[in-house]
Amino acid sequence: MTKRALISVSDKSGILEFAKELETLGYEILSTGGTKAYLQENGVAITPVDQVTRFPEILGGRVKTLNPMIHGGLLAKHDDADHQAQMNEHGIEPIEVVCVNLYPFRETISKPDVTADDAIENIDIGGPAMLRASAKNHAYVTVITDAADYPAVLEELKAAGKTTIETRRRLAAKVFRHTASYDAYISGYLTDLAGEEFPEQVTFTYELKQSLRYGENPHQKAAFYQRALGSDFSIASAQQLHGKELSYNNIQDANAAIQIVKEFELPAAVAVKHMNPCGVGVGETISEAFGKAYEADSMSIFGGIVALNREVDTETAEQLSGIFLEIILAPSYSDKALEILTKKKNIRLLTIPFEQNKKDKWNTVSIEGGLLMQEPDAHGFAQADVRVVTDREPTEEEWAALKLGWSVVKHVKSNAIVVTDAQMTLGVGAGQMNRVGAAKIALEQAAEKAQGASLASDAFFPMNDTVETAAKAGITAIIQPGGSVKDEDSIAKANEYGIAMVFTGVRHFKH
Repeated sequence: MTKRALISVSDKSGILEFAKELETLGYEILSTGGTKAYLQENGVAITPVDQVTRFPEILGGRVKTLNPMIHGGLLAKHDDADHQAQMNEHGIEPIEVVCVNLYPFRETISKPDVTADDAIENIDIGGPAMLRASAKNHAYVTVITDAADYPAVLEELKAAGKTTIETRRRLAAKVFRHTASYDAYISGYLTDLAGEEFPEQVTFTYELKQSLRYGENPHQKAAFYQRALGSDFSIASAQQLHGKELSYNNIQDANAAIQIVKEFELPAAVAVKHMNPCGVGVGETISEAFGKAYEADSMSIFGGIVALNREVDTETAEQLSGIFLEIILAPSYSDKALEILTKKKNIRLLTIPFEQNKKDKWNTVSIEGGLLMQEPDAHGFAQADVRVVTDREPTEEEWAALKLGWSVVKHVKSNAIVVTDAQMTLGVGAGQMNRVGAAKIALEQAAEKAQGASLASDAFFPMNDTVETAAKAGITAIIQPGGSVKDEDSIAKANEYGIAMVFTGVRHFKH
């Protein structure tokens, strides 16, 4: 009996060569629509699907393969006598090889001008049905949805006349991953279209970007997956120009650096260690900004990650090359800057598409047995309900320092305190169990530079002890959310020391 293969693909990469090889191996090839026309035009003998179903394509091609003559051939057990008797009764022949890929739904909804009608017309129905049927029946059917698998399948067919059960099972698993991902894009798109924020079920799909040598520690396995329709301005979209491959911790730190540098319009440089900023600087030039970030904590930046929001020029590259850094991220590098930095064998140089402003709608965090989902903390100084609550208002320079501190403190692990002047961080207190402890760490790092500096807190002061500690170190301006039942105590303490204090009405916890 002639073996049969069904081919119906939207992505025709490699399909002509695959079909010709199947034809050489004695397969009758069934096809329909554009695939049929393409293969026939290129000399492949095709049996049209409507000849098998004895029913024409209808509804503008929406219904072609949804027919017992096709699905019976896909789902029949070849060694089941009852199945074989029914197939003989109805004139159904088995289909041994299925090669299908789906309407380009993801590519369609990625277009900026896509309409709902266009998106819906690109929801494939017959394709997933054939794939799922074939994958379910993989004991007998070889199903392929990825052109990368054509060579391996052909090799086995040529060698033994059939594929191994191990190959068929692997391909079947791949099919169900593919259809699950496909459905996730559709459900996500329609959920957004319907305006539902927290539906009763949520499914995300990610694509493998990189296998990692290990995870947070060498004894942990890890991989890096990218959300295909996620933010373009992200570490997942970065292009690596030089250096070793990224590690798990590199990716975490790089992501943290990007989130901070996004906050700034002025030339800015951010240095990160262990997902917390150790130095942030702004300036008239990117070289000046990096100089400030380095000065902020010249010890902790060693082995750190630096993100810059301007092209790396020669002057900045020379500064960067004098320090041991794991990663540099920037929109671009001048030719001379690349020449300088690529002399360092292991440093990773990455570019990020800063011009892209698409952001993820939700942030997700996995916990054991579940997933937390929330909106990104996009609330900045411009959106804050800023009010001066003390007798003295901040000076112009203090306002600049307060804005800088407020932009940085939201990215520091809570409890968080950041000490700044108008151009740079001077001290960072991160992740402490009490706010005074965080303040002491930040002020100790700032040392004598705390005199006349400003202090930002990610949450309100439960008591006036943080203000007392700040005042004794020389802080002259404070920004904090407010909202404590003891706000008046903190305000009174600030007035006592002549400190200008600003409330924003918004806290920035980061866990």
